Amino acid sequence: MDNEPKHTPETDADEAAREEGRAEHPEALEADARLAEAELEIAALKDKLLRAVAETENVRRRAQKDADDARKYAITGFARDLLSVADNLGRALDALPEGAEGDPAFGSLVQGVQITGRELAAVLERHGVREVRPHGEKFDHNLHQAMFEVEDAGQPHGTVNQVLQVGYTIGDRLLRPAMVGVTKAPASAAPGK
Repeated sequence: MDNEPKHTPETDADEAAREEGRAEHPEALEADARLAEAELEIAALKDKLLRAVAETENVRRRAQKDADDARKYAITGFARDLLSVADNLGRALDALPEGAEGDPAFGSLVQGVQITGRELAAVLERHGVREVRPHGEKFDHNLHQAMFEVEDAGQPHGTVNQVLQVGYTIGDRLLRPAMVGVTKAPASAAPGK
């Protein structure tokens, strides 16, 4: 409160004289009105400027996020197409007879398919594509697609006990759900029976 002007008889007299002078000079009153109007316009323009700057910053951030997402997920279609190649390599290995790896006729073929499968998995991993192999995990509808249920008293209800097809994610998005078999409580142990 020390900054407030002190009212003394001299300052009050000066103020009264100024008011009286303004009354005698209508252009002074008009100038004061224009000054007040200009100050209001300045305040409005300042508010508009601050809003425009904030909106520009929001647009810039949104564009940056869109560009980051485009870079991160641009290969989604291509990666989805490659998943069938990875599946077929796995099926080729599964179709070989047992002991084929040691057989001189099949040994190099098996090694070649295994190396190709590992390299494909490494390339997918390098580009943010990760496998979802949920065997033994709790069923998650965001990552898994239940194909059937199996009664199993040895595992908690809703546990993935069989993976029919491996799932994949790219970044934090699902590329393909894992197709799984899920446990359920045996009919004799079900409540209400």
